[in-house]
Amino acid sequence: MTAISGQRSTAVRVGEAAEEDLRALFGQSIAVFASLVGPTHVVETANPAFFVTIGEERARTGVPVAELMPELAGQGFVALLDEVYRTGEPYTGRDARIVLGTGPHAREAFFDFTYEPRRDADGTVTGIRVIGVETTQVKHAQRLMVEHRAMLEQIARQAPLAEVLDGMARCIENLAPDQVLVSVLLADPDGEHLRHGAAPSLPEFYNRAIDGIATGEGVGSCGTAAHRREPVIVTDIATDPFWDDFRDLAERAGLAACWSMPILARDGGLLGTFAMYHRTPRVPQDTDLALARVFADTAALAIERHHVEQAKTAAEARAKAANEELAKAVRAERQLRAEAEQRASTAAELADRMRAAAAAQAARPHPEHCQLGGAQGCTAPAKIKIADSWGDAAWGCDAHVEEAILNVRSVFIASEELGGLAAYVNR
Repeated sequence: MTAISGQRSTAVRVGEAAEEDLRALFGQSIAVFASLVGPTHVVETANPAFFVTIGEERARTGVPVAELMPELAGQGFVALLDEVYRTGEPYTGRDARIVLGTGPHAREAFFDFTYEPRRDADGTVTGIRVIGVETTQVKHAQRLMVEHRAMLEQIARQAPLAEVLDGMARCIENLAPDQVLVSVLLADPDGEHLRHGAAPSLPEFYNRAIDGIATGEGVGSCGTAAHRREPVIVTDIATDPFWDDFRDLAERAGLAACWSMPILARDGGLLGTFAMYHRTPRVPQDTDLALARVFADTAALAIERHHVEQAKTAAEARAKAANEELAKAVRAERQLRAEAEQRASTAAELADRMRAAAAAQAARPHPEHCQLGGAQGCTAPAKIKIADSWGDAAWGCDAHVEEAILNVRSVFIASEELGGLAAYVNR
């Protein structure tokens, strides 16, 4: 009997030593470790990483895990502890999703973990060791890489900006651990107003109301972020002074928190804002802010690419308009040249007629019929005498005289008879 008792005592001491070794091993580890005892899974001891994970304000022992972390109710983890305690069979989970904390401080996390039964000298299960490694960042990074690559491909193939921004907003809404509503506003060229860019999950009346809001201190989260060129985190719209002018609008839309980040160009110019809305007051985690920064930078790339394409299209349109104007000018110049050539030809022909008429006039000073009718002749009475600077003169009818005056340079009325000049003036 004494020997058996001694063996049990030795086994207990060995078990306690092993437990101490585990505590020492996980004391400074980033892995989560907790030792639970009894059927209610009282937290006997835990390493710092465990309390950092669940929230250091809850760093205490001697209470059941369900009391320490009431948010576990309904998530299945306490039921798994019960199962391991009852059967003595260990359990291993991979990429298990868990929501830690409640209210504004709640966050989504993922873990690889093991529930390992603790036994006394008789082999009876007395508790459970919890060993886990948080994989949240890896999980988010994997999902982020896939979505981010898809967006970069959209930008590279020059998809419309509205399509890129809408896809980005939906992507973040899917990646975020809690319900989030994303909005992207685009800056006017003057940088003084913000226009709707994308907000697939916000109510339409809300999007219309904020389309065109000014940038400035205290103009909601987005107007202020655009003005400051830095993130503006409003965790509770109901009490924040930045939202005094928009509080009723936000309440109608069911919005309680808004974190906004400016979208900046490479030269620091304002391109727009990127906002994440929540239905309940919310404090952002580091992962939330990192996600916002990544997608704000991606939005900047898409918007700058869009501006480049717009500038290119505008330049091409201006070049096309200039070419059309040039072509029009060339056509007009050709037409004018043709008309000038026609006038020159007409003038030359009329000059020839005048010379011929002058020669004929030498024999008969005042002919009976018009001398300017050309080869076909003109039977109208010769009423007016005209001459040019070369001294050639001829008599013609009203119509042919007027044609000569309009088309032949330096032609003037040379009739000395009152009837000829009066006939032209008073015709």
